[in-house]
Amino acid sequence: MTRGGQFSARMNEAVLERLGRHSRRVGQTRSRLAERLIDEGLRMEEFPGIVFRTGPAGRRAALADGPDVWEIVRDLARASRVGSDPVGSVLASTDLREDQVRLAAAYYGAYPIEIDERLRYEEEMAEHLRRTLGGPEAA
Repeated sequence: MTRGGQFSARMNEAVLERLGRHSRRVGQTRSRLAERLIDEGLRMEEFPGIVFRTGPAGRRAALADGPDVWEIVRDLARASRVGSDPVGSVLASTDLREDQVRLAAAYYGAYPIEIDERLRYEEEMAEHLRRTLGGPEAA
């Protein structure tokens, strides 16, 4: 995210106190945390059913009632590479509903850089594990 202009807002004192406590807990400045929360809130408004989860590798977009968006996009891409109907293939191999798969695809359409970065990271981690554990080489 590139730095842009400034934004000033008056907030309820209780909200500011919670923001301060949370910023200390996560180790981010109040402004950086507020920016992230506003951005994620806007994305959740834009794509109802998308949430953001924190994990060891950072925050990521996910279905509220399902897996991370990058996982669905990975499966769609795999199906497409082998000439299958991507949505049909994911539906046949998971318990996901079509609206969930399409929501993940729509989110990816709007934020491809974020998801592509996560896909690269996950590929790198999988390759590292294969080398470390002596598993089969990547296809």
